Amino acid sequence: MSSGRPPSAGGHTESKGLHWTFEVGLILKGLDGILEIIGGILLAVVSPHAISHFVHDVTAHELSEDPHDLIARSLLRATGHLTGSSTTFGAVYLLAHGVVKVALVALVLKRKLWAYPLLIVVLIVFIVYQIYRISAVRFSWGLTILTIFDAALVWLTWREYQSQKAKRITLAAPTTKQ
Repeated sequence: MSSGRPPSAGGHTESKGLHWTFEVGLILKGLDGILEIIGGILLAVVSPHAISHFVHDVTAHELSEDPHDLIARSLLRATGHLTGSSTTFGAVYLLAHGVVKVALVALVLKRKLWAYPLLIVVLIVFIVYQIYRISAVRFSWGLTILTIFDAALVWLTWREYQSQKAKRITLAAPTTKQ
């Protein structure tokens, strides 16, 4: 195909749209990983006091206009209890999470067939943890939306994996003239 897109296993017209959706989702997941790496680095080098002070400065104007602002109050509450050990844990968690995502996204974008199932397993582990957080710790719309996005990406990754396998089998099959 001249479009550079792999043919689908079933040859359906909508596979181009699903392939595009897969690639966009994959790139978004990679960007999410890059942001986690940046966040992890910042948590590793910025003191808890500096983070708390920064959030206080950023939210002060909003809280002066609306003392009940949910986002501003949530940020203050979250940063008000930071300790050295909690920021260290957060930094390590974000760095590890981000590096794994970026590495797997890069490998899948390079069409490394073995990376597709590994990405699926990692995403399922993330989904299980996110469902635990949503149901047992604290409900969050953001985490719920992220979980739905990850579940869709698992399905799209599985579909793309099957397509890539079928394409490689077709390319590897010897052609015979009749």
